Amino acid sequence: MDLAVVHGGLARSITLYFFAMGVWGFIRYFRKLGMDSSYWGALVIGAVLPVLQGLLGAYQWLVVGVAPARGWFHVLYGVVAVITIPAVYTYTKGQETRREMLIYALALVFAALIAIRASTTGG
Repeated sequence: MDLAVVHGGLARSITLYFFAMGVWGFIRYFRKLGMDSSYWGALVIGAVLPVLQGLLGAYQWLVVGVAPARGWFHVLYGVVAVITIPAVYTYTKGQETRREMLIYALALVFAALIAIRASTTGG
């Protein structure tokens, strides 16, 4: 299977995953719930997926020689997707209240939009 196909499929999966996590966060927020262990686990998966995507993309660019259409813009959007969840965790200091639930929900919808933008600059 072509690596570009895998990279593109993983990008779509990450976009949908981030969007679903954002919706889940909003549902928990409006139900007046904070963070729970299920959401934390899903956040860990959400933090790892864009790292794997970046490693796959770096391999394609540096070893295979297939560069993204918009070059460094694509990389910039990927880096933003990678740092979004850790940045929110740092900002919220790992607290688990309803307020943090809203912050994660907003950040994950933002990350989904960034993932869409990264896909459009990839080519």
